[in-house]
Amino acid sequence: MKIAGATALVTGANRGFGRHLAGELLARGATVYAGARNPDTVKVPGAIPVALDITDPASVAAASALAGDITLLINNAGSSTGTDLLKGDLEAIRLEMDTHFFGTLSVIRAFAPNMSANGGGTILNVLSALSWISFPGIGAYCAAKSAEWSMTNAVREQLAEQDIRVAGLHVGYMDTDMTARVTGPKSDPAAVARIAIDGLEQDLYEIVADEVSRHLQAGLAGGVASLYPQLPTVGAST
Repeated sequence: MKIAGATALVTGANRGFGRHLAGELLARGATVYAGARNPDTVKVPGAIPVALDITDPASVAAASALAGDITLLINNAGSSTGTDLLKGDLEAIRLEMDTHFFGTLSVIRAFAPNMSANGGGTILNVLSALSWISFPGIGAYCAAKSAEWSMTNAVREQLAEQDIRVAGLHVGYMDTDMTARVTGPKSDPAAVARIAIDGLEQDLYEIVADEVSRHLQAGLAGGVASLYPQLPTVGAST
C-alpha cells in the first residue's frame, strides 16, 4: 500500500483518533475524505468533509456515491456507552453492536465494490485490545469489538479475491475524549496513527500498536486461564 497518492476515507474523522488518522494520511500525501455525522465539525485542514452516519443506510449509500474513488477505507467511527451486558440498557447494547459491527460492515459492503472497480485497495478496521478480553462494566463495547474482529477475519478472505486487503488495528486506551474517564495509562493517538499507517504501508493484516495488545494477543493461546486468572480453577471448591 502506497499512501502517497492514495485516496482515503476515514470514518469518525472529526475528533479523537480519527482526526489524527486523517492528519497523518494528509501529511503523507493522500487525499482524505473525512467522514462525520455532522461534516461541519470536521476541522482537519486539507481534508474533504463528508456527511456519514455509519448506522444510517441512506447516509452510507450517499457517502459511497460521493467518495467512490477511494482506494483506502479506515473504519474508525465508534461508540462507548459503558454498558454492562447483564444489567445495562438493551438499547445501549444494541447501539454498540449497530455501530461497531453492523455499521462497520455496512460501510464495507457499500465501498468494497467501488474499491474493486478502482483496482483494489486496503481496508483498515480500528479494533481494540478489548477485542481479545472483556470487562463486565463495559461488556457491551467488548462484545461489539470482538464481533468486529471476527467480521474482519471473515471479510478479509472474501475481499482478497478482489485485490482488497483487510487489516485490523489493535490498541489499548488512547488519550481521546472517549477515554476521558479512564485513569490508567493511555497511548498518544498521534503516535498510534503513525504506527497504523506504517502498518498499512507494510501490508500487515494485523497491526498491534501497544504492549497491552501484544500481551493479550500472546495470552489468547493460554485460553480462559491465561486471560481471566481471577476465575476459579477447574476442580476448585467455591
